[in-house]
Amino acid sequence: MHQYYGVNELRKMFLEFFESKGHLAMKSFSLVPHNDKSLLLINSGMAPLKPYFTGQEIPPRKRVATCQKCIRTGDIDNVGKTARHGTFFEMLGNFSFGDYFKKEAIAWTWEFLTEVVGLEADRLYPSVYLEDDEAFDIWNLEIGIEKDRIFRFGKEDNFWEHGSGPCGPCSEVYYDRGEEYGCGKPECTVGCDCDRYMEIWNDVFTQFDNDGNNNYTELSQKNIDTGMGLERLACVVQNVASMFDVDTIRALREQVCELANAEYGTDYDKDVSIRVITDHIRSVTFMISDGIMPSNEGRGYVLRRLLRRACRHGRLLNIKGSFLVDLAKSVIEGSKDGYPELEEKKEFIYKVIAKEEEAFVKTIDQGLTILTELKEKLISSGSKTLDGADAFKLYDTFGFPLDLTKEILEEQGLAVDEDGFAKAMKVQKETARAAREVTNYMGADVTVYEDIDPSITTEFVGYNNLIYDSVITVLTTEDEITDALSDGQRGTVFVEKTPFYANSGGQEADTGIISAKDGEFVVEDVVKLLGGKYGHIGHVSKGMLKVADSVSLKVDEERRNLSARNHSATHLLQKALKTVLGNHVEQAGSSVNSERLRFDFSHFSAMTPQEIEEVEAIVNKEIQAQLPVSADLMPIDEARKTGAAALFGEKYGDIVRVVSMGDFSKEFCGGTHVNNTGVITAFKIISETGVAAGVRRIEALTSAGLLNYYKDIENKLHDAAAILKSKPDALSKKLTEILNENKSLKSEVESMKNKLAKDAAQDVLKDVLEIKGIKVLIASVPGVEMNELRNLGDDFKEKLKNCLILLLSDCNGKVNLVAMATEGAIEKGAHAGNLIKEAAALVGGGGGGRPNMAQAGGKDPSGIDKAIGQAKKVALEQLA
Repeated sequence: MHQYYGVNELRKMFLEFFESKGHLAMKSFSLVPHNDKSLLLINSGMAPLKPYFTGQEIPPRKRVATCQKCIRTGDIDNVGKTARHGTFFEMLGNFSFGDYFKKEAIAWTWEFLTEVVGLEADRLYPSVYLEDDEAFDIWNLEIGIEKDRIFRFGKEDNFWEHGSGPCGPCSEVYYDRGEEYGCGKPECTVGCDCDRYMEIWNDVFTQFDNDGNNNYTELSQKNIDTGMGLERLACVVQNVASMFDVDTIRALREQVCELANAEYGTDYDKDVSIRVITDHIRSVTFMISDGIMPSNEGRGYVLRRLLRRACRHGRLLNIKGSFLVDLAKSVIEGSKDGYPELEEKKEFIYKVIAKEEEAFVKTIDQGLTILTELKEKLISSGSKTLDGADAFKLYDTFGFPLDLTKEILEEQGLAVDEDGFAKAMKVQKETARAAREVTNYMGADVTVYEDIDPSITTEFVGYNNLIYDSVITVLTTEDEITDALSDGQRGTVFVEKTPFYANSGGQEADTGIISAKDGEFVVEDVVKLLGGKYGHIGHVSKGMLKVADSVSLKVDEERRNLSARNHSATHLLQKALKTVLGNHVEQAGSSVNSERLRFDFSHFSAMTPQEIEEVEAIVNKEIQAQLPVSADLMPIDEARKTGAAALFGEKYGDIVRVVSMGDFSKEFCGGTHVNNTGVITAFKIISETGVAAGVRRIEALTSAGLLNYYKDIENKLHDAAAILKSKPDALSKKLTEILNENKSLKSEVESMKNKLAKDAAQDVLKDVLEIKGIKVLIASVPGVEMNELRNLGDDFKEKLKNCLILLLSDCNGKVNLVAMATEGAIEKGAHAGNLIKEAAALVGGGGGGRPNMAQAGGKDPSGIDKAIGQAKKVALEQLA
């Protein structure tokens, strides 16, 4: 018989064994997937290592071993009903990224199981993929397993793939637990659904690439992905029936029994509840340790559902009051050897569980009573489905997740109208949104901040610091206050002191990073709220942050410095504008960021080029003078006496900050500035426009923004020169030559057109008819614009004297028509307007005009011949 080992011993033995084989033993990754939106929670040992397998990231070593905490909730409804199912488990794994392959992987599998753990070789049975002769031969010829003890299975069992991409056969190892665990059937063997032959190890040989149509090619870099459930291995080593009987989990299970005053294994219904609580408290404890907070969506909803499901089963066992924190203490005690972060975060874990459990305990009994009444009504009425509105009331008023209500009803063979529930949820969200828009004068997007304790405030220390250590006071998601934020989650961080400048006074907020021991937060924006609170808005880029964490706040230094240069330049600009345009100039608004500055000011006419040039010259002169910049806090009355400029209509406190730039400029200002104007480098106005009556706007650039502007112009200049096969410094000369050449060519084209028109006219004159002494010319002249067509008509009229003329021209896919009639022709009945109207209709157009002159246009050149024929008939009728 093999030796007994505990769960913590087995974990340590596995990692140390593979360290001896050149593997890097990495600590478990967080349950929150990093940069992987395909997963809600980490559910396998391989999942967090995907970037190494796909080549997106380079692994720290080509050989890696882990014991990964995992959660699977796909069959959560079956947890408790059997001893096979659980949501939380630990997955042992050894991985090779293009290093060793089948020979070593199989050899080490056997060595660990038989020599390190000491499992009986005659109880171990390997399986291979049907077509994997290589793995079969290794097991048979190198490990020495008889052929009849190696099982070949098909794709469903022994080939790992997930759509297109890397895939491959796998080899599993089964342990024969003995007849007492079997089904008793004569044909019972490896692969049977009973509990006798337990699969404990799976080596996946990633050697092929599937193109998505089941066409396989050999991978140049072959990988090994191994998985072995720690709890399963412990079942075998400890010779117990299920994972609920292994040492650490059994201790937890026995504590549940003690709380419930119940004995495990004597009552099926009680056993179900005992297993549910035992499993769920493990998941809950580990999830919270990774920063997952109870909520109504995503990972937070999974946590809330597990925790409240455990509460409900506590009620079924007659456990009074709150009990989950005591169980969490046992989880931490049993698992801290492998996961020291549990011990480090235990107070935080207890706080979150206690808070959530307390909230649910207040309503669970009343909710269960109401649900019982609803069930009885359903049964008595003969209905099988609970109304969606009733299910929503249980959710909204009593905190019952929909899944919990469904589970309780399913026990009685009843169901929930889930569509009705969804509709009720939608109505509530829309009503709440409308209420926020009506009642919140600050806007619906800040409601999450209104629930923060008013005494919470933030001290700004960013004038002299770009890096500062502080403590987190409050965290919020996008819609509620929370105790933690986890990887990928968006939210807002509040601290006691911050170096981050918030959106204020026209200056955009700082960006940067907030770092804690267990995570990092990217600051994308900073808002200043009532009570002096600074909210750092962004997302967790890795790990987690929790309330009371000590953090280091680091402002993006380059961005801050560029913003400061542009802000200081606006002060110089305002004084220069007053100097050039007059003292009536007042600031009407400004916007400053790291790329540019915008300044609105009162003035009643557009600035002249000379005034713009003069303002630029003054600002650049003060930049080159390298004026010292200072900021002083002083009583407002004293500040006004200094002549410092204040923003018209702005409300200031008793103490104000005055920013001085040498003796040139003094302004009330709370923004960030340079220490010396020389740092600004240079200043350039790129536009001056009107934005409202009596308000002008200047947009300008300094330092890096200005250099980028000139660089862009330079690139465009080079591109233009390349197109014209010239050099930038010869571009003006080249353009002048091209324009002169174009003018000359245009003149030639016009002469050519006139010549062609005259040549065409000679041909057209052959078509002249005479009707009752009036010469009639109805003809098509291709490619003639309307103006030229009119000129041509005048020429014909001059030559023909007493005449009626209609000219049509197909020009650029359209039809131009001109009709003319002399006085003599009109006297005999000719009418140019009526004639052209008839003809234009046949070329998809319309038109008309006076008896002596008319013009029209058409869209269909294919109708020209018909139009000419019809026009001749009309002319004949007019002159008849």
